[in-house]
Amino acid sequence: MVSEQIAVTGEIEPPFAEVTSQAKKALLGSALGYAMDGFDLLILGFMLKNISADLALSPVQAASLVTATLIGAVIGGFIFGVLADRIGRVRVLTWTILLFAVFTGLCAVSQGYWDLLAYRTIAGLGLGGEFGIGMALVAEAWPATKRARASSYVGLGWQLGVLAAAIVTPALLPIVGWRGMFLLGVFPAVAAYFIRHSLHEPQIFELRKSEASPSIGLLVCDVSALKRSAGMVVLCSVQNFCYYGVMIWLPNYLASRFGFALTQSAIWTSVTIAGMAVGIFSFGHIADRIGRRPTFLTYMIGASIMVVVYSQLTDPIALLINGAIMGFFVNGMIGGYGALISELYPTHVRATAQNVLFNIGRGVGGFGPLVVGALASAYSFETAIAFLAALYLVDIAALLALIPERRGAELN
Repeated sequence: MVSEQIAVTGEIEPPFAEVTSQAKKALLGSALGYAMDGFDLLILGFMLKNISADLALSPVQAASLVTATLIGAVIGGFIFGVLADRIGRVRVLTWTILLFAVFTGLCAVSQGYWDLLAYRTIAGLGLGGEFGIGMALVAEAWPATKRARASSYVGLGWQLGVLAAAIVTPALLPIVGWRGMFLLGVFPAVAAYFIRHSLHEPQIFELRKSEASPSIGLLVCDVSALKRSAGMVVLCSVQNFCYYGVMIWLPNYLASRFGFALTQSAIWTSVTIAGMAVGIFSFGHIADRIGRRPTFLTYMIGASIMVVVYSQLTDPIALLINGAIMGFFVNGMIGGYGALISELYPTHVRATAQNVLFNIGRGVGGFGPLVVGALASAYSFETAIAFLAALYLVDIAALLALIPERRGAELN
């Protein structure tokens, strides 16, 4: 029974547990993969106008390129999570990065809407498979007492990728065009080579891989497993839904309704991303010190309050400063999911759990801007903000009722 395997079986490691060179390499490889995720999705958003003009795409067709990428990510999360539990984290992580790199590069030779849509969907398969595998790899390689901070370092990869895209795209796009920007996606293949030839499978995976066959069904095979999986689906869904709702819908809404151009500027984006990065970094260190549940609870309460506070601001400087504070809480929690999920599931289903649960949340999150924007249009701005704040209350209830605390426990 999975619930029996989930029980704490090991002793807490001493705080001075050694971080090996393999653990550091696993962290670097996983963070690079997640950085490529953030870089790819942001440059796609920046280039939609250019792509649409060149290929004569309608607004619906242009938007569907992002949707196709996210749908591919959800499917890829399911497929590659199971494969990583079956044949190895390092090998499958390499496959996902190569798949992503090759089909992102192929986008540069697209002749029309349908082949570009196909390339984006297949690239999304690799993008969605990478996150959970990297998190499982890092969790298994790092000491138990430093697991959450290692997970948060991987989460920082996304912010670095987004920041790189925000800096590189305005500078290169006028020179190389959207096709040249997609060609940059080939370079992750170099990272895949590095990962494949410098990393080994975690010892715990090698010891446990023959004990049971991985299966998505193991995530819901009994009451205990079902509760944990349901709780994580709620946490991951609220995380992604509110992130996209706040970071995509809210700035555009404030800019269009109140003329707050600052919320759409590079400086607002940079300051908010900086706040997110500090939040992610802090989450891992705090969670290793006081526990996963107290840290998540603190961030959820902070996010709920800051969404409401931010919506009431009218001063540009206040918008800038509080954008960083809001980002700290709203996206800071991404630093904890890798460690939390790894500790809730046994080795033979760990990568499956990471990819399936988080990508379900990513799929739900894709509807964030649409739903929140519809509420604002049909009812009011205040209703939309209240809805986002209420979602964090649902998040808190799921955390307290369904997710146990396993800080520092040995993986089984």
